[in-house]
Amino acid sequence: MIELLFVICLKAQPAICEERVFQYTDRGTRGCIAEAIPQLSLWANDHPRWRVSRWSCQPLGGARSRA
Repeated sequence: MIELLFVICLKAQPAICEERVFQYTDRGTRGCIAEAIPQLSLWANDHPRWRVSRWSCQPLGGARSRA
């Protein structure tokens, strides 16, 4: 299983950030990387107060310490 870990920050208060995760059971790291930008773009369109600061694709459980 692969995680797409992304960090989001409030546009109005950039010091306020949170981690979010999408989990993929049907693709590997390359599939996660290929899907990341479209998936994050959709998420950002649905959450206009936030901006995606950074992201990474990692094996399940390993992403939180590396994003």
